[in-house]
Amino acid sequence: MTTMDFDRILEKCGDFSRYQFLLLGLFGLINILVSMHYFTQTIISFVPNHWCYHESLANKSFHEIAHIYSRFENPSCTRLEHIAGDNYTVSSLSCDRWIYEYDFGYRSMNTDLNWVCDSAYKARVGQSLFFIGSVVGTLFYGCLSDKIGRLPALILSNLCGFLGDFSTIFTRTVVTFSLCRFISGLAADTNFFLMYIIVLEYIRPSMRTLGINLAVGLFYTLGLVFTPWLAVVVGNWKYYLAFTSIPILSVMLFYFMVQESAQWLVTRDNIDGAIMRLKRVAKFNGKDVSNDDFNEFRKYCEKQKANAPDGDQKTLVDMFKTPRMRKHTLILFFKSMVITLCYDAVSRNVEGMGLSPFVMFSLSALAVLPSSVILVFLQDKIGRKAMASSSLIVGGLFTTAAGIAIAYQKNNHNALVLACLTIAARFGVAISYESGSQYATELIPTCVRGQGVAAVHVAGFAASFLAPYILFLGQHFKAGPSIILGVLFFSGAFVCLLLPETLNRTLPKTLEEGENFGRGEKMFDFPCLTKAGEDDDEEEERNVKDVEIAQISRVGSKVDATSNSESSTGSNTNETSRL
Repeated sequence: MTTMDFDRILEKCGDFSRYQFLLLGLFGLINILVSMHYFTQTIISFVPNHWCYHESLANKSFHEIAHIYSRFENPSCTRLEHIAGDNYTVSSLSCDRWIYEYDFGYRSMNTDLNWVCDSAYKARVGQSLFFIGSVVGTLFYGCLSDKIGRLPALILSNLCGFLGDFSTIFTRTVVTFSLCRFISGLAADTNFFLMYIIVLEYIRPSMRTLGINLAVGLFYTLGLVFTPWLAVVVGNWKYYLAFTSIPILSVMLFYFMVQESAQWLVTRDNIDGAIMRLKRVAKFNGKDVSNDDFNEFRKYCEKQKANAPDGDQKTLVDMFKTPRMRKHTLILFFKSMVITLCYDAVSRNVEGMGLSPFVMFSLSALAVLPSSVILVFLQDKIGRKAMASSSLIVGGLFTTAAGIAIAYQKNNHNALVLACLTIAARFGVAISYESGSQYATELIPTCVRGQGVAAVHVAGFAASFLAPYILFLGQHFKAGPSIILGVLFFSGAFVCLLLPETLNRTLPKTLEEGENFGRGEKMFDFPCLTKAGEDDDEEEERNVKDVEIAQISRVGSKVDATSNSESSTGSNTNETSRL
């Protein structure tokens, strides 16, 4: 008789039917909202070509003004006192008014508030607070999702994003701006990966790659490509913030459409709540599931609970208490740090390429879609481990090539060549990021999945602080940054081989299952190298082996506890006899 575990009962309720299509559609909406929210800071802070204002320049063209100021070391911030023909006198005063060459007529926050030259630091302070907010928010909402549920944490996170972005419209000082950006940063990443977890936990394992990556590839790319042009259409940073923040409120409607994660409810011993959600899923999908099936599922959950060791709710710290879970967690941390650091370094290393930032933004975003398509076609064929490792190798090759080319073309930029190399580098990093996100979410046990995934993402954010220092080495050795980034990428590719495969396998729900997950698997065990007739048998054998190991561990723990108890009882009896 087949065990009525979660994957089995979900299959009966429908694991890739109408409800899953609804989830993927809502996940697509989240991707569009996230693409606008995450890059809001970049769009509103865009600084076009600018020069100090002088009344003699009022009727001159931008080309003429640029030619006049080109003879000065700092043309954007040099104030002229007198202009008479080709004779110019530099003023000792700082600029207090500027001439802006608005790109596509878009007025950014920096131009409206004149946060340029000596005041340029004000926008950077806000950017720093956004980053700090993202670290705090990812940890906070990740832990909160394991306490109160994925769905309420998702809604609260997006509300923070709305409040932060919308309130930014009314800021005029660096203090209020920084506070608003901090609040906005609290939502960064959590407004995406919490929905990612919900979708992943309700979809058939064999369809996760297709459904999730296709949704990310299509909708996230769509949002990225059209976000800069939305700014161009509205023409002003305040209108842009309004048009991108108000739609975030639609996420509150998810409360009435999305079911809380049934897997998470099981880990919280709320079996009735899990069954209630599964019944709703079955009804939505038009599936007729008997009460006997749900009763079998209840018995299975109660048996798992009875065999589980007693203890409090698990936290992130518990992931480091056992050797294999500790190793896997550290590898996931390192991989996230490599991907985020390299992506940030690639982005910083190609500023000022001679193309409109609106055009470059859209072109680089196009790399996301083909990376998702490649994941859809390859990840379920070669496996998570092979995909994670090979994509890091590809990312390393593209990043190294782009870095070296940019370094040695520093004084003779070819905008087209640099754009192509940048897109290629982003393509490699995008594959690594998307495959890594799914891999980490599947590998981390359900009971700590929210805070575990959050911690992995925070590690990546923290590592991005090193990007400016790595790039600074280029002043002494041009190829230095690209060599370092290449070494990091290839190191990440190697350590991924030490992780167990998750393709078509039942995901670990408890830390004990996570500890025993993939035990006995070798470094170069890839599903694509397994013979066709052996794949299903091996998979079933591994799942059974994991369960048996977990049961043996539990029995051993109970035997030890009983032995200690009997020993203690015997000791007490002897003491009583002596007395």
